[in-house]
Amino acid sequence: MFSFSVRSMLRACALSLTAFALLTAQTGFASGGDPAPRMSGNIYEPVQTPPTSQPPQTPAQRDATRPPNTGQPQTVPQTARPNPSDPTAPPVSGRPAPQSPPGTENVPRTTAPQTVAPELPATTTTTTGQTEENATETTTVEEPLFPSAQPRPVPPLPSLARVGVTTGETRPLSLNDAIRRALENNNDIEFARNDVRLAESVLRSLEGQYDAVFQFTPQYNKAIVPQPTTLGGANETGTVSRSEFSFDNAIVRRVNTGGGNYQFFFNNSRVTSSSSNELFRPSYGSSLGLSYTQPLWRDRSIDNARRGIRIQRKRLEQSDADFRRRTVEVIAQVQRAYWDLVFALRDEQNQIANVNLARENFRRTEASVAAGATAPLERAEIQTELSNRESALLLASQNVTVAENFLKSLILRDPLAPEWSVAITPTDQPAFDTKPVNLTDALTEARANRPELRRLRLEQDVNNIDLQFFRNQTKPRIDLRTTFSTTGLAGTPTVTLPTGGTTAQIPLIAGDPTTDASAFLLQQINTLRRLQPSLGTDADVPTIPLQSIGVASNFIGGYGRNLRNLFSLDTRNIVVGVTIEMPLRNRTAKANLATALIQRDQLAATTRGQDQVVEVEVRNAVQAVETARRRVLAARTARENAELQLAGERRLYQVGRTTTFLLFQRENQLVNARNLELRAETDYNKALAEFQRATSTTLRANNIIIETPVAP
Repeated sequence: MFSFSVRSMLRACALSLTAFALLTAQTGFASGGDPAPRMSGNIYEPVQTPPTSQPPQTPAQRDATRPPNTGQPQTVPQTARPNPSDPTAPPVSGRPAPQSPPGTENVPRTTAPQTVAPELPATTTTTTGQTEENATETTTVEEPLFPSAQPRPVPPLPSLARVGVTTGETRPLSLNDAIRRALENNNDIEFARNDVRLAESVLRSLEGQYDAVFQFTPQYNKAIVPQPTTLGGANETGTVSRSEFSFDNAIVRRVNTGGGNYQFFFNNSRVTSSSSNELFRPSYGSSLGLSYTQPLWRDRSIDNARRGIRIQRKRLEQSDADFRRRTVEVIAQVQRAYWDLVFALRDEQNQIANVNLARENFRRTEASVAAGATAPLERAEIQTELSNRESALLLASQNVTVAENFLKSLILRDPLAPEWSVAITPTDQPAFDTKPVNLTDALTEARANRPELRRLRLEQDVNNIDLQFFRNQTKPRIDLRTTFSTTGLAGTPTVTLPTGGTTAQIPLIAGDPTTDASAFLLQQINTLRRLQPSLGTDADVPTIPLQSIGVASNFIGGYGRNLRNLFSLDTRNIVVGVTIEMPLRNRTAKANLATALIQRDQLAATTRGQDQVVEVEVRNAVQAVETARRRVLAARTARENAELQLAGERRLYQVGRTTTFLLFQRENQLVNARNLELRAETDYNKALAEFQRATSTTLRANNIIIETPVAP
């Protein structure tokens, strides 16, 4: 038997009770296991339990049940542990030195004086066969110091208020509504839509070359022309005055079939002249006719005007293809932005849940430290983890703002719109289809629907039009010209008509003696006769019929008589002729033809390159959809297993068989698994949007109909 001093035995008893209290707090005896020791004053009073045989713990189990950073558990010698049921134990006199367990108020530290145990007689060990020795043991024990630990309040969630967004003001938005608003308000689509309108306007302007043109030309001409002799009809001043008022009318139009043109004209004039040779004063003249010119070789099948119209029609179709391509791209952007916003919001929710888990762990850790069941060092671990998760939450909130602003830029027209301050809440959830995509069908759809390929086909049509036109310009020009017209004439005769009208006889000599020589001679003869009565009276002037002076009776009259003569078709004019033009070298047309041939070869190479681009894009899009589909399935499995792992880790943590660090790892792994699953689902929907864009089936998949512009 060993002999101990009373003070040494009490000190060993106090150390064993403290270790036992820490052991029971970590292993869960106080929360569902064996009854926990009661505290009485400053020492623990163990609860008497019947001795039970327990299997020895492994080092890993003993390490998991101790507080962090407290070192390896010290083994208390069996001989130093008091056993109340042992009748051979020496009696205990006095009370042990007071100690401060974790979680209690500060108690003045009392250090027992160091005591050297007396030499103990040697013992004989018969089971191991070792030599008996005398053992002399010197023990130095210090009482542990546990600082007081008060539980701290759980920190609140960080503020998730976003800059420029009114808190509490949200607006639900579905994917279809987002696409519709983008089609109505997106500036890029508006620009592409105006390109189509511009092409339509240019086409109408080119087709306006074949519109009929009405020409009306009123004109007044006053001329005084000198005449050297009286034969020109000059008066005593030697001049002839002439005034003419004309008003010409014409309708001119080009013919879009055959390349000809015609002119329908109706010209009128009124002429007044002082010439003595004029039979009518005033006179009226009119002409009515049709002139037509028809190319027989060059410009017959195609000319520059028809070339421009045909090319512009192809440009209009190209602008429509560009509009469809831009519309598909914007819709794909809206879909990607929408799913990015869905992921950002869900990621923010996952980060909030992760922070709440850390806050709950913080609360439990503070309570455990305050109760003395956990070392205060665990506060640093939980505080670090909580800060890291709050930082991840703030980054997730920033990603929400970035994704939301990009979506708003696609669906809002005005940068000052009030919707910029409203938080968007997506209402659609990511869809998933386990059916894989058929590559052959996708390639067929893409080759038939891709706007880029359609645009290149239209560009080849434009090149064919140029080839046809420039080949035609190398030919000679042979134009047929024809004219058919009728004329009318009427007026008032310069001679005075007798009362008999147009059938009476008119004197052979008549007129003004001052201007007419014959009338002057007749006047002198009559004067001599009056001076010589024997000569008789005035001379008799012979008369002649009215027609004999060259004035037909049907020409006598005003403008009405002129029109009757015009439409009687008694006077006609028919002209038929040919204009031949033979270029000697015609280098311009030949050079333009060579340029068009070179452009045809370039277009063929460009088309083959674009076919390869479409092939690559479709294949990549199909592969992306298939990869995203498999990722969703794998992510779901990973998330389910992460949930099982976390549930098991929590049970181990409750019984003290794991650490806070491992629990945090499981929680973070579950958050990452959920985010990976959500990312896989959103990536799958984004891959579908890209697949629809690559095959140009976006409009059909979203039930969008774009009217094809009809050329006027």
